[in-house]
Amino acid sequence: MKKYNVNFLPEETIIEIEEGTTILEAAQKASVNINCLCGGNGVCGKCRVQVKDNKIRAGKSEISFLSKEEIEAGYALACQAVISRDLEVVIPPESRLDSEQILMEDVAMDFSQPEIHTVPKLASDPLSLFDPLARKLYLKLDEPTAEDNVSDVERIIVELKKQTDFRYFEPALSALQTMGQVIREADWKVTATIIKYDNIWKIAMIEAGDTSRESYGTAIDIGTTTIVAQLINMKTGKVIGISGSHNPQAGYGADVISRMIYACNRDNGLNQLHGAVVKTVNSLIKNLTDKNNIRPDQVTTVMTAGNTTMTHLLLAMSPCNIRMSPYVPAASIFPPVLAKDLGVAVHPEGVLHAIPCIASYVGGDIVAGIIACGISDKPEMNLLIDVGTNGEIALGNNEYLVCCSASAGPAFEGGGIQNGMRATRGAIERVSIEDGELEYQTIDNAKPRGICGSGLIDCIYEFARSGIINKDGKFDQARRNRRLIEKDGKPEFIVAYAEDTETGADLTISEPDISNIIRSKGAVFAAIKSLLDYIGVRPEEIDTFYVAGGFGTYLNIPKAIGIGLLPDIDPARIKFIGNSSLIGARMALLSEYASDRARKIANSATNIELSTYQPFMDEYIAAMFLPHTDRNLFPSVNY
Repeated sequence: MKKYNVNFLPEETIIEIEEGTTILEAAQKASVNINCLCGGNGVCGKCRVQVKDNKIRAGKSEISFLSKEEIEAGYALACQAVISRDLEVVIPPESRLDSEQILMEDVAMDFSQPEIHTVPKLASDPLSLFDPLARKLYLKLDEPTAEDNVSDVERIIVELKKQTDFRYFEPALSALQTMGQVIREADWKVTATIIKYDNIWKIAMIEAGDTSRESYGTAIDIGTTTIVAQLINMKTGKVIGISGSHNPQAGYGADVISRMIYACNRDNGLNQLHGAVVKTVNSLIKNLTDKNNIRPDQVTTVMTAGNTTMTHLLLAMSPCNIRMSPYVPAASIFPPVLAKDLGVAVHPEGVLHAIPCIASYVGGDIVAGIIACGISDKPEMNLLIDVGTNGEIALGNNEYLVCCSASAGPAFEGGGIQNGMRATRGAIERVSIEDGELEYQTIDNAKPRGICGSGLIDCIYEFARSGIINKDGKFDQARRNRRLIEKDGKPEFIVAYAEDTETGADLTISEPDISNIIRSKGAVFAAIKSLLDYIGVRPEEIDTFYVAGGFGTYLNIPKAIGIGLLPDIDPARIKFIGNSSLIGARMALLSEYASDRARKIANSATNIELSTYQPFMDEYIAAMFLPHTDRNLFPSVNY
């Protein structure tokens, strides 16, 4: 088969590719990131590129998304354009998948210092426990004699039992192969690395001398949009480094549904998605270890947390049945695995754990979040919500937990919005209208390229408050406003004028955009209210309303309440807890109790499947206005 060179501009990244490959596939192989929300199905129009010298023919999908002038100028959809000659491809600003606003710092609870390990274990307080899943113990062994001639490994196990409460140890073959020589050359003073592996402790390595302080693990949040890793000293419990990156699986689809379709319907699709996440995990680990002068093989344990689909893809498990009724995952509880079996580059005997999931759309990220904010360990009634493509919610206390997931759609991440985008450089993230004048703020103070989720919520609230739109989300065209224009006979509102934007075009919001936001906010609010009504709890009875994730961190709470996304409660009771998935993963890495607690939560929590729960549909329909059909639910909203 013929091969051709494709040069991606402005990076000038050149790759040789086989004839018949799409531009998007070529970009993925060249590690060039192009925005593609639909997974390459040609239905989102976000992967626009320009082929220099117009050396490509437009297909049906291009005609749907591109104007005649754009097609004549060489624009095409990267996922549909097929390579049949050498090409130079320009990736315009609006199609670049720049670095996300990655939420790496956390603001929730943390572990006590290791010395509190001597405190009795309190089932109501996992934070007081420090029982890491990997340890290095310095051992001074007795030399064998004619009377005491047990094997080297038995001698080590006897000493390990003296220093711990553990009874079951199993040596790795690689440790046995070098053990005899190491302990004798070290004059019987060695350090044993032990790793929790199911119900036993694996002796992974024997080193000469005292290396007990050189013990490291990683906690990793495998998010749909971003991946964040922390490097942790397992001796002290301290975080010594943190690194994040966008999830390269976004090139195969913006949301979990698109990625499941890709994994299940494309040849080698599952392996491609698995390989993409493992490559990023390895890159983050190497970045962290290099910065801290640590070898990757000194990392002995990895704890991951992600939604059910992300965990399946990480473990190379088929996610195909998650998206089809009755929505059954391959597994919800995952066995520990040797990291090397997945291609994760840490110690050869290193173990990878994945936080268990509750249901197909209530994943390990929510279980980790429950651990992080302590909902299941407190008598008070608390609620946790993580708003993304799916609005995942957990409600309860130390007696019971009820969970659900509402399909909010991709609108809060810019999907389905003509000028929507993720929270990357140039995204409008803040909007205000005072005395008829609109002001906005962009990420990195860059020229506007689009509008991200928090900016969209601000826009809808300000439009409603200013009377620009009615309660049904339609523009009030009787009002005079120079920003309210008609395009192709339909009203649109200009948020940023063409001369101010990076794309050179007006950034507008249309009535279909507003409808998408209303549907998304309606799904989230309906899910919250359905869950509260299911248990018989009123919003004012919730002690703390935890909001997790990057989207929550940049959310303007009064405006979110103002459009009917969140219940009308005292904002002081709403607490941002940052990346709770990462916090919970770290807690599970550093505490056997928290790790076991995660499994118990996954097994005992009740999941309400909203797609078959009739009250949810009634609540959803009622939430299709601003802020809601029932204004009594939002007494503080006065527009």
